[in-house]
Amino acid sequence: MTPKEKAFHLHWKFVREIIANQEKAKQCALIAVDEILNNFGSRVGDKIHYCNYLTIEYYEEVKTEIEKL
Repeated sequence: MTPKEKAFHLHWKFVREIIANQEKAKQCALIAVDEILNNFGSRVGDKIHYCNYLTIEYYEEVKTEIEKL
């Protein structure tokens, strides 16, 4: 799935939950992507969650696409 497709998919998941308020859905999708980006390399208990650069780059592009919606 391309970043643009993922952005659209995330946005519409929230739209279904927040019927008739697409701006609120957009903000919720951005919050979700920010949470993903902010938790790369974070510690949960005794484990650290890492990801590769391509994953971070992918979600940065998803965020950009959400902002365009």
